Amino acid sequence: MASSVTQDSQAYGMLSDRTRKRMVERLRQSGIQDERVLSAMAEVPRHLFVDQALATRAYDDVSLPIGHGQTISQPLTVARMTEVLLAGRKPGKVLEIGTGCGYQTAVLLKTGAEVYSIERLSALLDKARQNLRAAKLVHARLVHGDGHFGLPEAAPFEGIIMTAAARNIPEALVEQMAEGGRLIMPVGEAEQYLWLLEKTTQGLQKTRLDPVKFVPLLPGRN
Repeated sequence: MASSVTQDSQAYGMLSDRTRKRMVERLRQSGIQDERVLSAMAEVPRHLFVDQALATRAYDDVSLPIGHGQTISQPLTVARMTEVLLAGRKPGKVLEIGTGCGYQTAVLLKTGAEVYSIERLSALLDKARQNLRAAKLVHARLVHGDGHFGLPEAAPFEGIIMTAAARNIPEALVEQMAEGGRLIMPVGEAEQYLWLLEKTTQGLQKTRLDPVKFVPLLPGRN
C-alpha cells in the first residue's frame, strides 16, 4: 500500500513538472518576458498552494478558491504584477499586502526579493506558513495585520504589491515607498484596474494598466 502511494506521488510530481512547464510557455506566449519571473513561476510548485481537491487544476490559468472567501490569483496575473513591479531593476525589499495562500510570496522569493507579507486572516496566514514550508521557502517575514497601514517599522520598500482590491490607494503605503519605489495594486469595486505608482523626484506618477477582478481589501484583522 505504501509503495502504491509513493508511486502515485512520484507520478503526480512528474505530471506537475510537465504541466508547470506548459504553464510557463503560456505565460511567455501571453507576453511575459522577464526571465526572472518566468524562472520563478517554473520553480514554484503551485499545486502545493491550493487544496488537494483542486491540485489537478493548479497550473490552469484560472483563479481558485483557497477558503475564507479568498482566492489564489491566476498565474498570468501573478506573473504580470511581478514583472511590472520588478521591471528593469533588482527586486530589493518588497512588501506584499494579502499573503493569502503564500503563492505570490513564493514567486517573489524566487526572484530574489526580500519579502515582507501582511495577511489579515490568521487562519490563512497559518496556511501560508505551512505551504511555504512545504515548498522549502521559509525566508519571508509574515505578519498578521491590516494591510491598509502597511508595515512602517520595516519601511521604506523598493516595491509594494497588493493582492486585494482597494477602493482608494492607501496613503500609508505611498509614504512607505522608497525613492524610486513602485507600488502595484488593483483599485476599484465593480470595475477594477491595476494601477502602477512610481515615486520619483518629480512626485508620484500613476499609470492605469489592465482590467482585473480581485477580492476586496477589507479592514481590520481576524
